[in-house]
Amino acid sequence: MATTSVKRSGVDRFLSFIEKVGNALPHPATLFALFAALVVLLSWVFSLTGISAMHPGTGETVTPVNLLSMEGLHLILTKMVVNFTGFAPLGTVLVALLGIGIAEGSGLIGTVLRMVVLAAPARLLTFVIVFSGVLSNTASEVGYVLLVPLAAVIFLAAGRHPLAGLAAAFAGVSGGYSANLLLGTIDPLLAGLSEEAARIIDPTYTVNPACNYYFMFVSTFIIAVLGTWVTEKLVVPRLGEYTGDEKPEEIRKSTPAEKRGVWFAVASMVLFTVFILAGLLPEDGYLRDPETHMVLRSPFMSGIVALIFLSAGIAGVAYGIGAGTFKNDSDV
Repeated sequence: MATTSVKRSGVDRFLSFIEKVGNALPHPATLFALFAALVVLLSWVFSLTGISAMHPGTGETVTPVNLLSMEGLHLILTKMVVNFTGFAPLGTVLVALLGIGIAEGSGLIGTVLRMVVLAAPARLLTFVIVFSGVLSNTASEVGYVLLVPLAAVIFLAAGRHPLAGLAAAFAGVSGGYSANLLLGTIDPLLAGLSEEAARIIDPTYTVNPACNYYFMFVSTFIIAVLGTWVTEKLVVPRLGEYTGDEKPEEIRKSTPAEKRGVWFAVASMVLFTVFILAGLLPEDGYLRDPETHMVLRSPFMSGIVALIFLSAGIAGVAYGIGAGTFKNDSDV
């Protein structure tokens, strides 16, 4: 019997090529090890050439150090810990993670994501899933762990292809990484990287973690719209109609305790916002610069990371108390 092959479009062939190349990439940890080995090898190669460069900040002549030599080995052993502890974003990210970790550990972030997605109307389901995926990067991996499988179940329950829901959530979580309506752990990291680079020229230069907020805010909606369009116009037609016999699972709704916890968290954030506004709105507010009374270079702006820690931590503790996930101080 003769078989007819379906003609594939250019977009379909391109997506297949991207999928093939992506699947061929090694694990990120392997890539890190390979790049580290490449740096060591290149240090030996460039040390043989005798090239040099002038440091733009100090004017000092810098020459390559052969990391395969005895001197290079000594540098690796003695500077490894210093490189980590002296890395500007490390401390800020750790502080922010402490607060985000409390919010995630209490169950607040997972509950809010579930409530938002389950409340979405059918016509906005894809947009809400992608949008929620973008917002989930506030708590690092929670989007992958909770939202991606939940989106597949929700799509199946709606009579749509579950892989389309999975792809939409994954696009939001991974493609929208760093875009958000809230400041998260990635913001101090990026600010620290920029600060490290800027201090090559000016050792006193500082970068505020909120400097990208306007771009991040707008990008959240742009990515959500683009992710929705790609899902509906490219992914869904590519997958075709779902013909599997998998039965939709019953989606667990939020319990009364979880809803009470969310209200506790909202109330705590209202009080925290009042505290912030009380320190910013008056001309001599306690969060303004004590000399110039400006907001731009004030304790509020320079303490953004601490405020991220406090807001996430307070909301997480409030949710834990309301939902009963935190029984005592040892649960925090």
